Amino acid sequence: MMAGAACRALLGMAALALAGRAMAAEGQPESGGEVRSPWEFSLTAYPTIVRGGDSYTSAVATADRGPLHFEARYNYEAVGARSAFVGWNFSGGQGDGFQWELTPLIGGAWGAISAVVPGLKGSVAYGRVDFYTEIEYVRFEDRDSRYLYAWSELGFKAASWLRLGVATQRTRAYGGERDLLAGPFAQVSWERLTLGAYWFQPASQDQVVVMAVGVSF
Repeated sequence: MMAGAACRALLGMAALALAGRAMAAEGQPESGGEVRSPWEFSLTAYPTIVRGGDSYTSAVATADRGPLHFEARYNYEAVGARSAFVGWNFSGGQGDGFQWELTPLIGGAWGAISAVVPGLKGSVAYGRVDFYTEIEYVRFEDRDSRYLYAWSELGFKAASWLRLGVATQRTRAYGGERDLLAGPFAQVSWERLTLGAYWFQPASQDQVVVMAVGVSF
């Protein structure tokens, strides 16, 4: 049942992405000129293997038009949860030097949980080294149930197509004592496709492996 729900959610997000692609095509001249659409889209699936627990797949779809940012998620804040956000992108830096990005978010979650969810995404990069983090506060009406979710990555660009590093996350999605996890990751990129693998707690009995398959257009 969970796998079927995940497939339906992924198909729904794919349909949304294809609709977005059609919207983007409206900005292209029929003559095939250089005009580009002001919209940018991405779709990423995260198959997650939980040792000794229930494996599942989460998904994230984004749409950006200039600084305006929209985001939809499935199975992210909790298994069976859906969430949607709107935010504003800020960025700065130049060339191959220091660069930064920051996106404040406000949204909500429904389904398995019901909560207001303010959040923040940000990154800094210098040369081949970068740091990325996303934080959100899942604000239930019950104060005792509220929690702070966080995912962070410290990465190194070993090649133009290869990024390696260490990731940490604080979550309640896996159950048990898996609330604070850390481990290595690797990403490979080719044009608009990105594949990744995260291995949390590799030396313990509470291992979690998160795969990532993403496309942008």
